Amino acid sequence: MAGQLNPHLLLAVPLAPLAGSAIAGLLGTKFFGNVVGRKVSHTVTILGVLIAAIISIQTLLAVLDGATYNGTLYNWMTVAGLKLEIGFMVDSLTAMMMCVVTFVSLMVHIYTIGYMAEDEGYNRFFSYISLFTFSMLMLVMSNNFLQLFFGWEAVGLVSYLLIGFWYTRPTAIKANMKAFLVNRVGDFGFILGIGLLLAYAGSMNYNEVFAKRAELATLTLPGTDWMLLTVACICLFVGAMGKSAQFPLHVWLPDSMEGPTPISALIHAATMVTAGIFMVTRMSPLFELSDTALSFILVIGAITALFMGFLGTMQNDIKRVVAYSTLSQLGYMTVALGASAYSVAVFHLMTHAFFKALLFLGAGSVIIGMHHDQDMRNMGGLRKYMPITWITSLLGSLALIGTPFFSGFYSKDSIIEAAAESHLPGSGFAYFAVLASVFVTAFYSFRMYFMVFHGKERFGQAHAHDDHHAPAAAHGVHDDHAHDAHDAHDDHGHDEHHHGLAPGQKPHESPLVVTLPLILLAIPSVIVGFFAISPMLYGDFFKGVIFFGENHKVMEELAHEYHGPVAMVLHAFTSAPLWLAIAGVAVAYYCYMINPRVPAWFKEKFSVIYTILDNKYYMDKFNEVVFAGGARLLGNGLSTVGDRGLIDGLLVNGSAKVVGWFSKFTRLWQSGYIYHYAFVMIIGVLGFLVWFMPFPFAK
Repeated sequence: MAGQLNPHLLLAVPLAPLAGSAIAGLLGTKFFGNVVGRKVSHTVTILGVLIAAIISIQTLLAVLDGATYNGTLYNWMTVAGLKLEIGFMVDSLTAMMMCVVTFVSLMVHIYTIGYMAEDEGYNRFFSYISLFTFSMLMLVMSNNFLQLFFGWEAVGLVSYLLIGFWYTRPTAIKANMKAFLVNRVGDFGFILGIGLLLAYAGSMNYNEVFAKRAELATLTLPGTDWMLLTVACICLFVGAMGKSAQFPLHVWLPDSMEGPTPISALIHAATMVTAGIFMVTRMSPLFELSDTALSFILVIGAITALFMGFLGTMQNDIKRVVAYSTLSQLGYMTVALGASAYSVAVFHLMTHAFFKALLFLGAGSVIIGMHHDQDMRNMGGLRKYMPITWITSLLGSLALIGTPFFSGFYSKDSIIEAAAESHLPGSGFAYFAVLASVFVTAFYSFRMYFMVFHGKERFGQAHAHDDHHAPAAAHGVHDDHAHDAHDAHDDHGHDEHHHGLAPGQKPHESPLVVTLPLILLAIPSVIVGFFAISPMLYGDFFKGVIFFGENHKVMEELAHEYHGPVAMVLHAFTSAPLWLAIAGVAVAYYCYMINPRVPAWFKEKFSVIYTILDNKYYMDKFNEVVFAGGARLLGNGLSTVGDRGLIDGLLVNGSAKVVGWFSKFTRLWQSGYIYHYAFVMIIGVLGFLVWFMPFPFAK
């Protein structure tokens, strides 16, 4: 039934989670005296997200029937003819994002009941994740840059609160501040891009800006010969680089694992980090007019996909393996954007949301079963103790590496083909990067899988790699890092919650409230790609939503080669990606199940490469020395020269000295004798008379 969607019903989608967040955050915390308890807090927040999910599904079904909505809900103000509004644009892209955000958020809310059961901040956590859901929905449903920027900054703020949820830990505080500052760098570029479009298009409404895109394409940035649209698009993408953790603004995401595991699934797999991918797709009418911007996106995505995958092979912390996997997969999506295959990027966004949320929540389930130990070297053989977590994690890993018929296969292979078909500068490197990343992804994914679920049981034992750390203090909650006993931070899991399992103690399967979301996420991780690829990539699902330039024929080439999801699987057996994935799994099996001495041999023989990877390409050190060091140097200079020298020395102390000098001078004229003062007065009066009285001979 074609027509317009009900705006009041759409408004309930973001407002329902907001209401739940307000109740849990105000009435369920010390702010208003803990009026409501844990049960009420998780009930109202889950109910709010459930309402949003149901309406989102109804909206998607209506959109498939041809219904849309694009309108203003509230006119905030009008300044010199510029309208600042709150409004929604709901089409197939928005409806798909609404369903992904609300479904994953609902699973995370349910999972949190079990994961955070012992945490004192239980109600506060539910308030935060529900508030995050509201912020993300406002972002994806916006029809103008003002609301987009509001949602953009709101998800950044709530992620800051969630990463630093355990605010008594120095490492958590450092991690959330790092995330906040790195995202501010990206957001500075983002607001510059918005400002350029506003200055030359005269509007913040998407459609009004898109309508002037041909005119904008003819303009150059004043004072340069740079195309205005190229500069604006690159500035917008810099914002996406921060939010979607693209090189070199990726450094915040691995450290964000300091937060509880549920937020890793919600923020760093399915929602916030995909905001940049969504934004570039929404702005496709603008990006399609700049090959330079697309090439820049293509190269950045390729670097992220390959080189962040290498780092995943080095991690021993189960959550950090999944975190670097997220970075690599975001690079895949960005490559698709640069190749003008926007629908492929969004398709991978959707499939990735399901299986990566599944892997994060599966990692959290393992952490619960291991009594909060995250070091994979302390695991092994968990398959028989945690059967549900094992099978769902296996399904998620198979989807991640692109196993035929799994959802990740259809989206990843489509990205690789899109990179191969692209003729933009940098496309050759991008094709090599995403192809090589197939092997790397399969290797680190099944390295984690074999170390955790198979092989020798290594839990409940003392390990040599723990000897140099003090034992962690019991935190009493389902926290992921026990850093309270020491501030040392190691990226490879060396200092993670070492109280773990006691000698003789065995792991256990997580409760139903934790395993149920795993099962529900495993279903779309397996089947959604098979059913969605035809309508989303080669049907009319994104018709009129995503635009392609005349010279960008990648999707046409892919459509010409596509003959259905089954034929795509059959073709995979004759192409490189599938065999690279099989090789990656085989190498991981040999190195960690057959001959565990190989990793040690590699470390010894290729110590230089190992050191570079172990130090994450020295990006943190570079940022610390150049940017943080430069900021400290500048701050010290401003403090010494500006504050002490100019303000204190010249303005404050200098003015006091001037007054003192003037006082000393005037004291010379103060004798204390009345006749001296009378004499001066008489002389002054005579002076005025002489000055103002005309002389007789003036004529």
